[in-house]
Amino acid sequence: MDSSSASLGDTTPPHVLVVDDDTRLRQLLQEYLTSQGFMVSVAENAHIAYLKLQTLQFDVMVLDWMMPGDDGLSLLQSIRPTHSLPVLMLTALDDTENRITGLAKGADDYLGKPFDPRELVLRLRKLLQRQPALALPTTPTLIRFGRFTFDRERRLLTDGDNPVKLTTAEADLLSVLTSRSGQPMQREEIVALLVDQHLTPRTIDVQINRLRRKLETDPAAPRYLQTVRNRGYVLIGD
Repeated sequence: MDSSSASLGDTTPPHVLVVDDDTRLRQLLQEYLTSQGFMVSVAENAHIAYLKLQTLQFDVMVLDWMMPGDDGLSLLQSIRPTHSLPVLMLTALDDTENRITGLAKGADDYLGKPFDPRELVLRLRKLLQRQPALALPTTPTLIRFGRFTFDRERRLLTDGDNPVKLTTAEADLLSVLTSRSGQPMQREEIVALLVDQHLTPRTIDVQINRLRRKLETDPAAPRYLQTVRNRGYVLIGD
């Protein structure tokens, strides 16, 4: 599977995944890169980054080397057989030997800490310019369940020919659930896969109930958006 999804010639903003255990740095990079025209997702460790890479489409990744648990280099090695998106390694290990190691293990570029965010943006744009034609999405664009169709690319839900109004939170949640149609997902996993971290495990239940009122004939006995005991929620598609 490949996670590349856009190029500089596309009208869609390039989607960058920032992986760093430093909360302050993640927030600063998310704000700055957004101001520079990127769509930004963040992950605080390799595990969450791996989950997002399996579901969401990214164009480039900024990856910290030194993180608790699996480090950035381990994540890079694990995804390289199936992901060709460019990776910029961001780390305080800026000596020659470590740069050579990072590049040899699959990094496309290397930037030492501390750094000027303007240089980071220039390097990311250079990496994006090298990208070939777009790869196909890893999941179908249109997901059908009963009389409903959800267009994952346009984030539109229709009931037959009639559009169904969704809030941003509902569209985000439905996008994640349809990416794993037929597979139960725990609340924490759903939150980890959201592009914008405005939902929490506690608020997932509220959004699920709101979606059920729009999808189900009887929300108390759901046909499509079901609860799986001790395993979370699952969307049953056609």
